[in-house]
Amino acid sequence: MIHALNPKGAVYKFFNAVPFIMQIIIGMILGILLAMLVPEGQAFISLLGDLFVSGLKAIAPLLVFVLVSASIAKHQSGTNAKLKPIFMLYIIAMILSAATALVMATLFPSSFPHLADKAVTTAPLGVSEVLTACIKKAVDNPVNALISGNYLAILLWGILFGILFRGASDNTKSVLSDFASIISGVVRIVIRFAPLGVLGLVYASCTQEGGFSNLLSYVHVVMVLVATMLIVAFIINPILVFAVTKKNPYPLVCTAVANSGITAFFTRSSAANIPVNLALCEKLNIPRESYSISIPLGCTINMAGAAVTIVIMTMATVHTLNMDVNFATAFLMCVAAILGACGTSGIAGGSLMLIPLACSFFGISSDIAMQVVGIGFIIGVVQDSFETALNSSSDVVLTAAANKITKVADKK
Repeated sequence: MIHALNPKGAVYKFFNAVPFIMQIIIGMILGILLAMLVPEGQAFISLLGDLFVSGLKAIAPLLVFVLVSASIAKHQSGTNAKLKPIFMLYIIAMILSAATALVMATLFPSSFPHLADKAVTTAPLGVSEVLTACIKKAVDNPVNALISGNYLAILLWGILFGILFRGASDNTKSVLSDFASIISGVVRIVIRFAPLGVLGLVYASCTQEGGFSNLLSYVHVVMVLVATMLIVAFIINPILVFAVTKKNPYPLVCTAVANSGITAFFTRSSAANIPVNLALCEKLNIPRESYSISIPLGCTINMAGAAVTIVIMTMATVHTLNMDVNFATAFLMCVAAILGACGTSGIAGGSLMLIPLACSFFGISSDIAMQVVGIGFIIGVVQDSFETALNSSSDVVLTAAANKITKVADKK
C-alpha cells in the first residue's frame, strides 16, 4: 500500500509542531484581524481562499470516483454471518441520523447570505422530475463527468467500475488500492493549505456586503450541527441499543463517549482511534472475532456524523438560494448522503467533499457547492471534532449492542 507523502524536512517539522486545528484557528483569527485593519478588500488576500476552494474543486471528482471504485473492489464476499446484525445497525443508524439532520435543518434553517447573489437556480417541481434529471445526468460520459464535476455520473460509474474490479486479479486490485491512496494523499496535501484558505475565506466574508455579520450564519449552522450530533449520540443510538438488547442503553453509551468519543474529538481521526476502540471492546468483553472486524469496518462505513454534516450543509445551501424543496426530493438527498458518507473514511474533511454530490440533486452548481465546502473548513474546527467523536463512539456502541452487551462486565 502506498501512503501519502510524509516529508521530514525542517520546514515541515516546524509547521507540524503546531496542531492542525490550531493552525486553522490562527488562520481564522488572522482573517478577522486583517478584515478589521484592511477593510477595503485586498484581492490578493481573498485569492488565498479562492485558490484553496479551486484546489478542492479540482480534485474532489476524482477522489469520489476512486474511493467508491476501490472500496467496492476490496469488498470480500462470504464474510462472517455474525457481522450482519452489526452491519444492519450501522445502516439504520446512518439513515436515522440523516433523517434527524433533515428535521433539524427544516426546524432551524441555516443560510449563507453572502452566497445568495452568486447563483440563480430553481428547485425541481417534483420527485418525478428529480428522478428524470438524475437519470439523465447519471449516464453522462465518465470523462466529461470528471471534468464537469457531475457527481451523479461519477457515483454511478464508480460503482460499476468497482463491481467489475472485484473480478480482477489481486495485482490489479492492488494497483487500484495504491491509486486510491495516492489520490487521498493529494487531497491531504491540498487540505494542508486549509489554514491559508480559511484566512482568505474569512477575510472575504468579513469584507463583503454584510461584513462581520456573515460569520453569525456560521455560528448558527455550527449550533444546528452540534445539536443534531448530540441528539444522535444520546437519543438515537440509545433507542437502537434498547431495541436490540431491551436493557438500559446509557451505561454503554456513556462509557463509549467517555472512552472513545473524547479521544476521537481531539484526534479528529476515526482511523487513529481504532486502537482505543479495540481496547474498549476488550474491556466490554465483546467477542474478539466480532469486534476485530466490525471496528475497522465501522471506521470505513459507519459515518452517521458525516451524514449529518452533508444533509445540514446541503439544506443550508438550499435555504440560501430560497429553493422550495419537497419531502421526496429531500429524502433522495438523504439517501445520497448515506451512500456518500460510507466513502469518506480516512480523508480529513471527507464528509465536506461529498456536499457537491448531495447539492447536485437540487440542481445546485458545483461552484456554489464548493463555496459551501470552503465554509465547512471554516467551521470544521468544531464540526469535524464532533463528527469524528460521534462516528468513532458509535462503532463501539453498535458493536456491543449487536452482541447484547450494554455495560462493562468483570472479566472471567
